[in-house]
Amino acid sequence: MYGKERSTTNDTDQTTDVGFLDFFNSLPKKSPETGTLRLFNRTSGGDSFYCAYGPDAVFVAQHVFHTKSVIKYLGAGARRLESVTLKVSVAQMLLREALTSKQLRVEIYESENGHGKKGTTFRLDKEASPGNLQAVEDLLFVNSDILSAPVVMAIQLANVPVSATGVKSSHKAIGVAFADTSVRELGVADFIDNDIFSNTESLIIQLSVKEAILPTGTSAGTTERDIDLNKMKGVLERCGVVITERKPSEFRSKNIADDLPRLLQSQSPVSTADASATISQLSLPTAPAALSALVQYLSLLTDDSNLGSYKLRTHDLSQYMKLDASALRALNLTENSGTVGLGAKNTTLLGLLNKCKTSQGTRLLGTWIKQPLVNLHGIRKRQNLVEIFTNESTTRRILQARIKLYLQRLGKRFKRGNASLEDVVRIYQVVLKLPGMITSLEAVQMVSQDYQAAIDEAYLSSLKEHDSHLKKYSEMVEATLDLDELDNHNYVIKPDYDERLQQLAEKLKRVRDGLDSEHTVVGDDLNIELDKKLHLENNQVYGYCFRLTKTDAKGLSKKFIELGTNKSGVYFTTKTLKNLAEEYKDLTQTYARTQNGLVKEVVNIAATYAPVLETLDNVVAHLDVILSFAHVSVSAPIPYIKPTLLDKGIGFLSCGQYLAEYFEGSGNLVLREARHPCLEVQDEINFIPNDIEMVKDRSEFQIITGPNMGGKSTYIRHVGVIALMAQIGCFVPCEEAQLPVFDSVLCRVGAGDSQLKGVSTFMAEMLETATILRSASKDSLIIIDELGRGTSTYDGFGLAWAISEHIATKIHAFCLFATHFHELTALDQQLSHVKNLHVVAHVTQNGSNIRDRDITLLYKVEPGISDQSFGIHVAELANFPENVVKLAKCKADELEDFTGEKKLDGDISQATITNGIVIMEEILHEWSAQMDGGDVVMSESELSTDSQLHNLQKLTKSYQTSIEENSWLQSILTLL
Repeated sequence: MYGKERSTTNDTDQTTDVGFLDFFNSLPKKSPETGTLRLFNRTSGGDSFYCAYGPDAVFVAQHVFHTKSVIKYLGAGARRLESVTLKVSVAQMLLREALTSKQLRVEIYESENGHGKKGTTFRLDKEASPGNLQAVEDLLFVNSDILSAPVVMAIQLANVPVSATGVKSSHKAIGVAFADTSVRELGVADFIDNDIFSNTESLIIQLSVKEAILPTGTSAGTTERDIDLNKMKGVLERCGVVITERKPSEFRSKNIADDLPRLLQSQSPVSTADASATISQLSLPTAPAALSALVQYLSLLTDDSNLGSYKLRTHDLSQYMKLDASALRALNLTENSGTVGLGAKNTTLLGLLNKCKTSQGTRLLGTWIKQPLVNLHGIRKRQNLVEIFTNESTTRRILQARIKLYLQRLGKRFKRGNASLEDVVRIYQVVLKLPGMITSLEAVQMVSQDYQAAIDEAYLSSLKEHDSHLKKYSEMVEATLDLDELDNHNYVIKPDYDERLQQLAEKLKRVRDGLDSEHTVVGDDLNIELDKKLHLENNQVYGYCFRLTKTDAKGLSKKFIELGTNKSGVYFTTKTLKNLAEEYKDLTQTYARTQNGLVKEVVNIAATYAPVLETLDNVVAHLDVILSFAHVSVSAPIPYIKPTLLDKGIGFLSCGQYLAEYFEGSGNLVLREARHPCLEVQDEINFIPNDIEMVKDRSEFQIITGPNMGGKSTYIRHVGVIALMAQIGCFVPCEEAQLPVFDSVLCRVGAGDSQLKGVSTFMAEMLETATILRSASKDSLIIIDELGRGTSTYDGFGLAWAISEHIATKIHAFCLFATHFHELTALDQQLSHVKNLHVVAHVTQNGSNIRDRDITLLYKVEPGISDQSFGIHVAELANFPENVVKLAKCKADELEDFTGEKKLDGDISQATITNGIVIMEEILHEWSAQMDGGDVVMSESELSTDSQLHNLQKLTKSYQTSIEENSWLQSILTLL
């Protein structure tokens, strides 16, 4: 990522200081591999830089410089220690990447006994983690904003009390406390969860949690609580969350009633005696204990700037669509943990929709994508606002140009007490933009009476109120600051604001006039043109002095005082200039000291407006996201349309008569000419739209079959993406769209290994499927792709059938199930609300041989079952050797269509043959993937049949179990 950077040369890289080696070796063993990156801040010759040692140096060399040639060494022999030096700017970029992208903890050490070669002993100065950036926030985000909220969560587990019947419940009581220190917000949630913690997983996704705090278990690790904690760790790891363990004693709510009121913003002080009654969150059964641990972990009470500055809210899990970690990946909603939160342009939904002009808008968009609404009224309010700005394109462009208001970063500086006059001016410049925004929004209101209420409720009334509050701020700035000096990037108090400043300013003006006068006198004396040859400069070393080139300085007489010579020329002064320069320096210092007190006063007054700026920031972020939705909707290759969302209604089993036994449904899903929003904007892709219709009791469970590369996965996934877009209030890529409000979107897509975590392909598949079965309701959307492929064919098909039947008969959720188990399509014979779909392919016969044909994938989905397998065609596209393809075609000619009941080759059944073809396709695909670039390019010596078949034989060993269970495959492999 920093390929052109090179390690700077500093004396630390050559030192063999035994003292530092002893110190470094005495530190606890940590490394990036175990989750912690260490850097050492050093100074040499007045320049600050950072060093990494040991495994950290190797990590930096690989990930920053992309070469090990930058590594140098301290010491020699067995004690030799790797070392890499980084410039401050490069170290800051590395730390940002480590904390926000690579999910590492960071430790920064400062020298205790000197710098450069002398620094041998260091102290830990700063610690930070993905969820706690407080210590490094000012270091890493001085000129940029945090685009992804650094949320840290503490989790407390408790068992639900035994029921009156004496039957122990398997449900768990979960208390959660979370914090975003970048915006000074605390939150709590209390809920009941199942034994696989699916609700907790949804909460983690909704809040974009980066780090979780858990209590440690017992040393034996065998109690029920230990088992629950291990399950919770599995959920957190699946979501890419860093885990921090703390003592169980920290998870006690004893002191939180005393501590919390000190942190919270309050119009009137809350005594600790009535805190529990006044702060409703303290009455929750489990969350206060988690909140206590969180406050201790973040050390919030040790920083006085935190007191009275935090907000507290309760997060209601049921107010938002639930997403699991698999859905986040399968639908490409945001980038995984390898990003800072922006989302890759057009390859993720966040990247596609993010046309926001402010950092707070980008953050809010990321939150909305992970928290789709389930309240129909809230969804329609957003949709109506998007509709207004899609129609009013001129106003949309004007507002997008004016909305670049960076309030979040400025507000934090005032809260931390490190704001400057420049920050005061920047907020002043923001306030000046408000009247223009108000005028633009009022113009929108005039277009249609239907717009008035929506615009006024969402933006106008709030912006007008903020503008009124901030007028006094503008008046204060105009009265105290010298705005004429802004063009020179000088942020100073007006001289006439204070009598003392006025007097000093007059004296400074007199001295400056004297300097100019002396400049003229010397020019006339030397007969040298001013400015072009004789320069009056304020030098860092000499102060105010004259400069001439070496050629022009040859005629200087002894009455001039020569100060020094360098490449720029000769520096000299006069007695008059020297006296004036000293006077100017003294006056400037006096002016600065006098102004500093006034600056603090002005900054403190400006800081009182921080709460107003916070609420204004929220309004601006909301407007920014709505404008972004409108911009994307009208800029798409085919403009998006406003979807119709249906409230939850009543659906009856399709029996032609009213039944007492019914289930509540949530309407039908109908999408006409639906497109995948990310794929249709990719270069050189002409997306083929499809119609989707899912009707309760008629086609709520749909099985999609067809060839690889035919578009099955895209088809089922883009339904989930469109459903989510509709529920965040955005328009959708369809010609017509009617959708129910889903309470969750749950996915099982792909077979991802988690072997480093001790989880096999099949176990990962089953864990995700278990989450679906335990979490889904009748109002859910379930997306399943290739279930059961991580185990033997027979076991996989059995599981796929059982899971499909359970979803279709017990859950009654809308489900899209893509599969190569063609036998699964027989489920529609047993259940009337199961519908079979297939991906269409056009086949052209070229000869008498049935396998001699051209196949064109049309990417259209139509009713029915895929009656042919095209795995051999896919192998041809992958440039498989011709003789291998011919062998496959030869054996395939012996087979009938999978629906046939006839047995071939004696005792080999049609089902066995079908399963064998599926396994063979997997082997051929894996073989292709092992070739360079996915294409098989062979030399002349490698074109022999024996050589090719030898390679296949080596690969089939990994499929030995499946092959031994399939007699047809065994007969095929005897030919190899």
